[in-house]
Amino acid sequence: MLSALSIRDVVLIDRLDLNFGQGLTVLTGETGAGKSILLDSLGLALGARADSGLVRAGQDQASVTAFFTPELTHPAFGLLMEQGLGAEEDIVIRRIVNRDGRSRAFVNDQPVSAGLLRRLAALLVEVQGQHDQIGLADPAAHGPLLDTFGVDLVVTDGVVSVWRRWRDRLAALDRARKAMAEAQRDEEWLRHAVNELTDLAAEPGEEEALAQARHAMQQAARRAEAIAAALSEIAPRERRNPGPGAALRAAARSLQRLLPSSLSAEAEQDNPLSPALAAIDRAEEAIAEAETLLSRLSQEVEADPRELERAEERLFGLRAAARKHSVTVAELSLLRDRLAERLAALDTGSAHLTELETAAAADRLAFIAAAKHLSVARQKAAKELQAAIMAELPPLRLDKTRFVAEITDLPESAWSARGVEQVQFLIATNPGQTPGAIDKIASGGELSRLMLALKLVLSRGSPVGTLIFDEVDSGIGGATAAAVGERLARLSHDIQLLTVTHSPQVAARGQAHLRVAKAVDGGRSATRVEPLTGAARREEVARMLAGEEVTEAARAAADSLLGNAA
Repeated sequence: MLSALSIRDVVLIDRLDLNFGQGLTVLTGETGAGKSILLDSLGLALGARADSGLVRAGQDQASVTAFFTPELTHPAFGLLMEQGLGAEEDIVIRRIVNRDGRSRAFVNDQPVSAGLLRRLAALLVEVQGQHDQIGLADPAAHGPLLDTFGVDLVVTDGVVSVWRRWRDRLAALDRARKAMAEAQRDEEWLRHAVNELTDLAAEPGEEEALAQARHAMQQAARRAEAIAAALSEIAPRERRNPGPGAALRAAARSLQRLLPSSLSAEAEQDNPLSPALAAIDRAEEAIAEAETLLSRLSQEVEADPRELERAEERLFGLRAAARKHSVTVAELSLLRDRLAERLAALDTGSAHLTELETAAAADRLAFIAAAKHLSVARQKAAKELQAAIMAELPPLRLDKTRFVAEITDLPESAWSARGVEQVQFLIATNPGQTPGAIDKIASGGELSRLMLALKLVLSRGSPVGTLIFDEVDSGIGGATAAAVGERLARLSHDIQLLTVTHSPQVAARGQAHLRVAKAVDGGRSATRVEPLTGAARREEVARMLAGEEVTEAARAAADSLLGNAA
């Protein structure tokens, strides 16, 4: 529901704050007083095209703020949540237009695009004017409106459910066909890759194990080389290099020639050469011990170069395969399994495709059956809707108008979750005329009254809480205007209604009455809006009946209308 409207500096309006309640609110006033400016202002807040001409002369910008209080279950809150715009209880829409024509829009003080503003406004307000129909004139809305009017929700939900299942099955079938085609296209490469990876037989963790083993063998080879080099120095195999042991023995023999052939033990100890000979003996023993130790170590750390070569070859092979397929070595086995599955699909894919095709065909038949059930329900609902609308037309001076809820089959390419047909509301305003689109056949006044009849019958089919009629009573009077007023009052029991009217019969039906007038303030014209009650309202209705000069007869007639409305 539109609870309030605040307008600043729009054309003839300098400052205006209006509050609205439930039921029917009528806006009256003389031609040119500014009633259309009110609707233009509201339209601006609802996302209409911004125009610099709307800015009041002498001002830099115009602004309109509309306050709405929909129910917490209203879809407008869902849209706001979807867009990340929080809303607790109220929805406040503000639009600002600058003198250069540029505009800004805000919802709950957060900037939004004009497109989002229009989407939100379409959920909150419908405007039915002589030349600007929003809502019921849109053919896209006719099917949902008919379903809401007379089709059980279980039937429509059943069609949606079967449709989604069929669509999901077709999507799975399409994926399977693409996978099959891709596998067939790559069959030769797949077989080669699977055989190659199978022969490679990469194991989990193998790369790390091989790298560690390779490092250990490389270390062992370096140790073996060092030990062998040390042994070659201590005990060389070449005769040209006798080694340190032979050198020590030769040195000992040279010193021993200086000693007499026989010496006592005491004399040998006193001989100055004895310590040197003893040192040579110890050195020779140490070299012999070192040779023994190194020989033992060489046997313990002996590295097999063929093992190192095999490890390196395996490691390089794994890494080359990983680079070739753009994966890690650890992923080679998984890659082999995936490629093998694709290859196996060539053998099992045909059977799987057949299963999916059979299931999709069954889903299609199930959808057609559910859609036919929906079609039967729609045909019944269409007849009931036509009868209900036709019953409303004669009192609205549309007795020659024929309303048709046409249901036509759609090609399979246009089937949807809404079924296999299109629903469109058509009218013919003259006998013998072929029914056509509502907004193409009816004139301005006829269109507004037809929309009133449609809305009266279909009001429960829309989430919109506020409906605005701009001169729905144009070109009529007397009993027809009274019928329009009665229907507006009846419709206002279920929805908030605002209507601009020149008809006293309609004005008398309002639960709230606003008079729009033009006043001159400081040499400048300004539009003012005054709530009317009691004697002031009686005087306004009498003016609408009599014109400029209000007579007592007009006042009496106004009392009669207001009394009947009460």
